[in-house]
Amino acid sequence: MLDVQLLQNWFGHLFTALAMLAAGLLLGMVLIISADVLLRNVPLVPGMMGVDWANQVSESMLMLITMLAAPWLLRRGQHIRVDIVLRAIPKTLAWYTEWLADLLGLACCLLMMFYSWSALMASYKSGSLAIKTLVTPEWWSLAPMPVAFALLSIEMVFRMHRLLHADKGPRDDAVSAS
Repeated sequence: MLDVQLLQNWFGHLFTALAMLAAGLLLGMVLIISADVLLRNVPLVPGMMGVDWANQVSESMLMLITMLAAPWLLRRGQHIRVDIVLRAIPKTLAWYTEWLADLLGLACCLLMMFYSWSALMASYKSGSLAIKTLVTPEWWSLAPMPVAFALLSIEMVFRMHRLLHADKGPRDDAVSAS
């Protein structure tokens, strides 16, 4: 028998680890950009006028940070959520509205997972390159997307499971304010 609570806890730990990795990447990005700005303005290293690849790497890091942190943010309810209407309408209607939102969220995540996987495979098979300051395979930047949307889909299912076992009304779990 599948222990849903154990599975939710395991994924919760995974989401936290990914968020911590995202925080580490954010720190790295800050350091790279700071070094770039410093070296462009202060001649610390002779002949070095900045970090040439800083913009390209920081762009990639921004997308990766977003993908790594998204499942954790959804779990904690710190994604964008406006629930003032849910608190104002009858509890049963709010509960059904939560279901509708979760089903739409799951459908969107599954669709994004499918299309990002398709784009990743097309890029990989064609051998597309991202040619900027650094030349990298394009699929490297696409790889986190289907994984992130798969994890978001899993969290949407967990949200629906928690909603199924909650009192009828707007959810109290995974909200940023009540």
